[in-house]
Amino acid sequence: MELLRKWLGHPEDIYNLLRFKMGGYRAVMPRIDPVSGTGCGGDGASGGMRFAVSVDRAVHGAREGRGHAVCIFYLVLRALDTIEDDMTISLDVKVPMLHEFHSYLYEPEWKYMESKERDRQVLEDFPTISMEFRNLSKVYQDVISDICHKMGVGMAEFLEKKVDSQHEWDKYCHYVAGLVGIGLSRLFSASELEDPIVGQDTELANSMGLFLQKTNIIRDYLEDQQEGREFWPREVWSRYAKKLSDLAKPENIDMAVQCLNELITNALHHVPDVLTYLSRLKNQSVFNFCAIPQVMAIATLAACYNNKQVFRGVVKIRKGQAVTLMMDATNIQAVKAIMYQYVEEV
Repeated sequence: MELLRKWLGHPEDIYNLLRFKMGGYRAVMPRIDPVSGTGCGGDGASGGMRFAVSVDRAVHGAREGRGHAVCIFYLVLRALDTIEDDMTISLDVKVPMLHEFHSYLYEPEWKYMESKERDRQVLEDFPTISMEFRNLSKVYQDVISDICHKMGVGMAEFLEKKVDSQHEWDKYCHYVAGLVGIGLSRLFSASELEDPIVGQDTELANSMGLFLQKTNIIRDYLEDQQEGREFWPREVWSRYAKKLSDLAKPENIDMAVQCLNELITNALHHVPDVLTYLSRLKNQSVFNFCAIPQVMAIATLAACYNNKQVFRGVVKIRKGQAVTLMMDATNIQAVKAIMYQYVEEV
């Protein structure tokens, strides 16, 4: 009955789910053929990084060409992220691997068979990924290698220290997500799908990544606590509790929600940059690929705001709501309206 009440309360969700199922997804998941190619299918591409939406939206059906830069970029960073996440790899092994990972792209035989992570296949099959990487045009290789190097160094830095200040929170999010936004933007411009300014304005591209990453970190408080990870900045949470884990205690729920709301407010400061970035995009496929995660993020923050459930379980937006956002976020005016709607809710 509870599920039925939810559906009856949002009849537009039912309509949009049916519309999406009957082929509406083609409107929001078109191809980016000029940068498309082979070698991007299989289980490796189906996983999800904390900071990235499914690349399938950008590469849907695009396997006929000669090297898909966006897809290879995703797989390379998926492999790097898998190393960072694997708690069974000792620091004396992991840190050098993260520093040198970009060089493995040019080593045809390199692979790692000792990972226990769910997505270990990207490491075990890395020779296939690196071969596809070396088949890309040099301009794409340079972007991917550069971002991979910077990200590996940044990940290694935060393996050995916690996020203390809000400045360090921004720095951590830059390493693991802002660099993804910068790399994607440079690929979009290099492919001539977008104007050079899209790839050159790294501040806006960085904000795109930070907004997504901060949303994930805020939403995933409990999951990260259960797995022994801490990404909320001490500068903020220490004003509300002695230990970050104390926020999950029932007697601290009021202070926990205040802390949550402060972090959400921090994340919302990136919205103007997000809208400016999206307003510059001209290619419909690129726009959809970039806009959909951003509207999902603002909806997630609205769902988390003032919500005690963040400290008790999982907060998710409804499937019908997600589909509605995907169907609607196809132009800048619609995205502005969506952003305004959810900011008003907060």
